[in-house]
Amino acid sequence: MIKNFEELLSKAKANGPKKISVACAQDDDVLKAIKAAYEQGIVNGYLVGNEAEIRKIAAEIYLDLSGFEVINIVDMAEASLKAVELVSSGKAEIVMKGLVDTSIILKAVLNKEVGLRTGNALSHVAIFDVPTYHKILLVTDAAMNIAPDLHTKKQIIENSLVVTKALNIETPNVGIIAAKEKVTESMPATVDAGALVKMNLDGEIAGCKVGGPFALDNAVSKEAAEIKGIKDPMAGDVDVLLCPTIEAGNVLYKALNFLANAKSAGIIVGAKAPVVLTSRADSDESKLNSIALGVLMASL
Repeated sequence: MIKNFEELLSKAKANGPKKISVACAQDDDVLKAIKAAYEQGIVNGYLVGNEAEIRKIAAEIYLDLSGFEVINIVDMAEASLKAVELVSSGKAEIVMKGLVDTSIILKAVLNKEVGLRTGNALSHVAIFDVPTYHKILLVTDAAMNIAPDLHTKKQIIENSLVVTKALNIETPNVGIIAAKEKVTESMPATVDAGALVKMNLDGEIAGCKVGGPFALDNAVSKEAAEIKGIKDPMAGDVDVLLCPTIEAGNVLYKALNFLANAKSAGIIVGAKAPVVLTSRADSDESKLNSIALGVLMASL
């Protein structure tokens, strides 16, 4: 089981280099992360986009382009499609978003002819190394599914298990988050939680243990769980937090990043290959960690 990001990077180095395909690569922050990953032997591959801009930025940050093929496509939609096609054709193993709107790169990922669709919902999984928590913590979904229904939540859980497998977490504890700990008909998140727990017990969701509903405090704190009389052995020891809506996931994601001094990485799962999709506000370290996570997933 990977316990921190130092171990994550170490394992990525051991499994690398993997070929990455960056869509619209003419972005300072993204190329800085690519530079760090390349210099550590984690990735090489393809930089697709405005070649003049890519080479200009590369020169400014001293990125050695000998490990990359630069493909000149100025149009963002065409560049995104080419970056995805490099992965679907087997020439690369990971696709990464550069200086392009998320909607454009995801449209390419879902393209029927050259895309990476599987039939499952795409979902975002963030992993955190939080100073106040005793192990790596996964949060899903903070970026993709606005108000997932029960079926989509099942798929989001199953998607997260690809990430836990890459992190060597055996039989992860998945905590379903709501505003209270009892199933209450007037609170749909708790009703879904009860249904997901039953699906896990019935074998419809396999490879993990599902518990809930949990409020956030008793999902991550045994003390809080004891005070509230919650007997579930998973309480205070979850590996994965399934959030009820994108707002809840997004607030938690940013609170951990900006208030809790957590180290983080994020990935889009549910496609045929890992999709590294970072925010411009994410730190350089977070972007590097996200690429390393993509390498681990591509190694499965």
